[in-house]
Amino acid sequence: MDLCGKVAVITGGKRIGRIVARELADRGMNLVLSYRGSKDEAEQTAADVQAAGRRAVIVNADVSKPADCEAIIDQAMAAFGHIDVLVNMASIYRSKPLQEVSADYWTTDLDVNLRSAFLCAHAAIPHMRASGGGRIVNFADWLVRSGRPRYTGFTPYYVAKAGVVALTESLALEVARDNILVNAIAPGPIVPPPDMSREEVDDVARATPVGHWGGEAEIAKAVVLLCQTDFITGETIRVDGGRHLE
Repeated sequence: MDLCGKVAVITGGKRIGRIVARELADRGMNLVLSYRGSKDEAEQTAADVQAAGRRAVIVNADVSKPADCEAIIDQAMAAFGHIDVLVNMASIYRSKPLQEVSADYWTTDLDVNLRSAFLCAHAAIPHMRASGGGRIVNFADWLVRSGRPRYTGFTPYYVAKAGVVALTESLALEVARDNILVNAIAPGPIVPPPDMSREEVDDVARATPVGHWGGEAEIAKAVVLLCQTDFITGETIRVDGGRHLE
């Protein structure tokens, strides 16, 4: 798919999402950017898009709420009249010992990390179908794609991201005949969390076969690939520097 002049909706556009938005704008796309609490960052990303000569709309939304997921798509249609790409990046990454995981904690993890991707896709697909096709890019995790949880304390997160892989495959089958391709990205060590020590950062780099963290641009490249392809669908692609090989 030629991206120039097309419209992409990105949910959860912080940090890595900002680089993804810039890359898509550089390729001629107009952007709809949803945010929950980081309005300043969303506005900065919108400014980046506009500096590239493209249009950007920001939408305040809590993707754990079905009505807000619908509102993101509705505002995209109101602003541009069509949707060509949906990038479901909204996610929460947190840990808690299993015995401390409450029903509310579990529900929030699954709502943000899994259900929101379904709800946004479900709202966007009719518009993509009406305009002749589209692309949906979800976000999983390298551990889930590799079939091993590895770390304790992440059961709700792991289950949610495993659900993203299953959702990606099932949606891909449902909408392939409509020229809507659905894939997922499973990031590995891309950007160190702000609370990670220098020693921990170096340990992760040493444990990664390529010997370093990936950086946001590697995710942006993968998103572009999955937006441009006309034949890849139902795939979850690891972007992890070979970490799964260790």
